Amino acid sequence: MRKTPLLLLTVALGLSACTTTPTTLTPDPVNVTVLGLNDFHGNLEPTGFTPVGAEKPISAGGTEAIGAELTAARKANPNTVFVGGGDLIGASPITSGLLRDEPAVYALSALGMSVSALGNHEFDQGLTELLRMQNGGCDSNDKGKACKFDPNYKGASFKWIGANVQYNASSGKTGRPFAPYVVQNVGGAKIAFVGAVTKTTPTIVSPEGVSTLTFSDEADAVNAVIPELKSQNVDAIIMLIHEGGEIVRKDDKGAEINKDVTYATVGCKVLNTGSAIVDIAKRVDPAVTAIISGHSHQGYNCLVPDPAGKDRIVIQGEQYGHLLQRLDLTLDKANHKVMTVKAQNLVVNYDARKAANELDFAQTQIVTTAKSKVAAISSVEIARLGSPQIQRGIANARNTESALGDVIADALLETGKGQGAVIGIMNPGGIRADLPDALQVKPGNAVNFGDVFAVNPFGNTTTVLTLTGAQLDELLEQQFSGGNVAPNVKLLQVSEGFTYSYSQSAAAGSKIDIASIKLNGTAISATGTYRIATNNFLAAGGDNFAAFKSATNVVQLPGVADTDVLSNYLKLKGPSLTNTVKGRIVVLP
Repeated sequence: MRKTPLLLLTVALGLSACTTTPTTLTPDPVNVTVLGLNDFHGNLEPTGFTPVGAEKPISAGGTEAIGAELTAARKANPNTVFVGGGDLIGASPITSGLLRDEPAVYALSALGMSVSALGNHEFDQGLTELLRMQNGGCDSNDKGKACKFDPNYKGASFKWIGANVQYNASSGKTGRPFAPYVVQNVGGAKIAFVGAVTKTTPTIVSPEGVSTLTFSDEADAVNAVIPELKSQNVDAIIMLIHEGGEIVRKDDKGAEINKDVTYATVGCKVLNTGSAIVDIAKRVDPAVTAIISGHSHQGYNCLVPDPAGKDRIVIQGEQYGHLLQRLDLTLDKANHKVMTVKAQNLVVNYDARKAANELDFAQTQIVTTAKSKVAAISSVEIARLGSPQIQRGIANARNTESALGDVIADALLETGKGQGAVIGIMNPGGIRADLPDALQVKPGNAVNFGDVFAVNPFGNTTTVLTLTGAQLDELLEQQFSGGNVAPNVKLLQVSEGFTYSYSQSAAAGSKIDIASIKLNGTAISATGTYRIATNNFLAAGGDNFAAFKSATNVVQLPGVADTDVLSNYLKLKGPSLTNTVKGRIVVLP
């Protein structure tokens, strides 16, 4: 069997995970392996990923290869547990997304997942639908997709958890819709997995779907249940949280640094101090041994000081199943303490597992069945492009203009012209894949509906609205303020003819000179009015763009989904579209 080289981060822990009672018993050690998956987003099939040191992408991820990695880990250590860091479903490719992500839930259940943190995308379709995904049944808010994979959808065998998610007064209920933690018996050891989801969830999903919920501070919520876990004499506590960070890539003068820090770097200490996960990790009780994170789609294996000042592992495994987060723990069952913990990110190399004939057969059956159910729609050719791919940016960055972002903004403008639109605006987080993925490049630069669906899987509809020039300036400033401060900048993608510049060094709220904002070469007027085509999520103030809430003359285009917007534009302009960033947004020092 192929052996994957392991880069391990080892932390020796003298402090008991769960008790202050001095060790008096003869140690009873057991070795436990925890494998974590974050931001899977229903990617049943592998996608392109470039490992450290490789010159071109490999096929990585896919549940068949994840299954092979789990089989190998369980063979090496039967005391292995598989867990999730949130966003297992939602924003998924067509093979799972068109079937309401039921194939992904079945696949993860069959892989033996035990527990997962909630992610914001689990709430994409609202709480009621998420509870159906957990518990089963066909009473869905989209009966056209639900129970089309299995007419008797059974729900997940694993449990989603969230200590910081509670019912609010408007719900008429009390308590939590999901448990705050799950305790697993692994090799005779009791391991507590405590969960949390980003408290920003209401600003990044449709508000009506979570209107009955409160998302409280993540660290406070986890700390509140630690005494309860200690009273159960658990042997370790692992935090599963759907919140993340990123590696600092530039110094305060804008010079590039830490270029060589990657998912494979052991014990990095360069997580951006502005990252939410850093603040959370610094406040979470020292009884938590390690933190498995997600949300930012970054690969890192880092150390962040806990409240006692001791380094604690904070790890994230990029996205789409390309990496598995792995913790190897030695636990003392007699004295309920963690002796050592090792951390690594493991590349899920689909190509290598396939070549070795090690792909998980049960997963192959699930994937094949799901593909067959959507094939008639997925395989329809939409257009031919002027280049093999149009990409959403280097490392899927959301803080830069991208070639695909330009195209989608242009598509929105084209769609909204009938309602007087002169500007198209797209949120970068709504662009979920390159067009097409590197593994799906086709002869003649063809793209099919499956490729389009992977880019725009949300089913958002088009909205045309009016903002004044001053409101438009305020909107652009919100890219860098409020919930979008560094490192969470969300640079809106804008259509042809609309240009502006912003200063990296200027203070938030003053980064854009309104005089630089131009439409077809003419500076906008603060009191002038401008019709804008966008999606219904942004129009409602999503992604912290509250300026949209001040819009007037708001018109919803019924039945015009995001896949229709992009498909129609590709049919109209396909051969002229290439992987070229148009330079509509100028970045100043």
